[in-house]
Amino acid sequence: MNSVKDFFEKYNLHLEGATIIVGVSGGPDSMALLNFLHTRFGRASVIIAAHVDHSFRGAASEEDMRFVQAYCKTERITCETVKMDVSAYAEMNRLNKQAAARECRYRFFKDLMVKHQADYLALAHHGDDQVETMLMRLAKGTLGAGLAGIQPVRKFETGWLIRPFLSITKEDVLTYCLEHDVRYRTDESNAKDDYTRNRFRKAVLPFLKQESHDVHRKFQKVSESLTEDEQYLQSLTKDEMNKVITSQSETSVELNSAALLALPMPLQRRGVQLILNYLYENVPSSFSARHIQQFLEWAKNGSPSGVLDFPNGLKVVKSYQTCLFTFEQLQCKEVPFEYQISGAAGETVILPGGSQITVERDAESLDGIGNAVFITSQDKVRFPLTVRTRRIGDRMKLKGMNGSKKVKDIFIDKKLPLQMRDSWPIVTDATGEIIWIPGLKKSIFEDLVIPNGDRIVLQYRQHEMCRGQAKS
Repeated sequence: MNSVKDFFEKYNLHLEGATIIVGVSGGPDSMALLNFLHTRFGRASVIIAAHVDHSFRGAASEEDMRFVQAYCKTERITCETVKMDVSAYAEMNRLNKQAAARECRYRFFKDLMVKHQADYLALAHHGDDQVETMLMRLAKGTLGAGLAGIQPVRKFETGWLIRPFLSITKEDVLTYCLEHDVRYRTDESNAKDDYTRNRFRKAVLPFLKQESHDVHRKFQKVSESLTEDEQYLQSLTKDEMNKVITSQSETSVELNSAALLALPMPLQRRGVQLILNYLYENVPSSFSARHIQQFLEWAKNGSPSGVLDFPNGLKVVKSYQTCLFTFEQLQCKEVPFEYQISGAAGETVILPGGSQITVERDAESLDGIGNAVFITSQDKVRFPLTVRTRRIGDRMKLKGMNGSKKVKDIFIDKKLPLQMRDSWPIVTDATGEIIWIPGLKKSIFEDLVIPNGDRIVLQYRQHEMCRGQAKS
């Protein structure tokens, strides 16, 4: 096990005097690791075994737990165990059983790290596991950091997650158990072809070992090189994304899609992944590189606006040069609505989202004569007016234009964000004729030469939350 001892020096790990949580299933890998760490560091350090009964195999699972408890009692090792109904958790969260088991297991490990203020979590993944993992992810089409496989050392809760056995094979582990009389339990499910990993283990790994007996070391070197490359590219990506992201909150990130698409493709992919890592507490197992590629193609070639649904309720809303990744309800969207304006002086209509339309009579001065102000009279349009949300088939007669134009096309021309269109106010007269789209467009029914005594001025004031999103 000299290569395992070299592992601690290579990564500058100091386990003497530390508190070490060891994930122990009862199988040969984890039992060998527990024995090795207890033998090497047990006198100076605190070793705590952590076992999870996933309730997959009924009585056999309970026997595994009792086996680990008995071993720890004999060796005077603190043992923490928990029984979980992983099948129910998987069904509730729509996960496959292996993904659900991993989530439950790591949650337990995190709780123990906090409870014991541990320095390390040690897991027994070995070199064969690394080869299998990298091949499985390659076959799945994984890109970036995921293709590098299992990381030997990484930050975890209050300390570090370490995998000292990545430098050795399964055969080395079994030899250690034999030489040191380490007993273990055998999980019969590991011999079945139900799981993808088992199929790679039985069909692909033996062939690779025939071609190269130290294939695990070669894969580990590839993993380390990929990790180094990835760290460099991630650093570049973070610098560039600071220029691409225009705003963010705990539940949403907005970016300039043109700026993102101007980046080299490797940085585009990693930029999207950074956003997903930020928004998802844990990126869903159902998420893959295919989703990122789908988004990039949609952002580049799709229509100017639209909505893309990602796993677990994340939506991507595209509106021209802006893409919003959000778990929130689309902003300013409280629809439909309909309000009446009688035309009385000082009348104010407060719209969902906080915007408002006010009425002035005989106004001497105006805040402006742009699209936020509409001037008319009772001789020009029939009151009461209605302020409502858009309807299918809405059209408007524009100044200087024969015929009418679809409201939908006006929204598109004005580049109104998609998420705001269903809640944008439209003003009609008593006949149902659209006379004004506040902030965007006026109809032929405005008259700037009305005598002051007959003038009715409608003033639109947009709420700050929506103003930053609309370009009128």
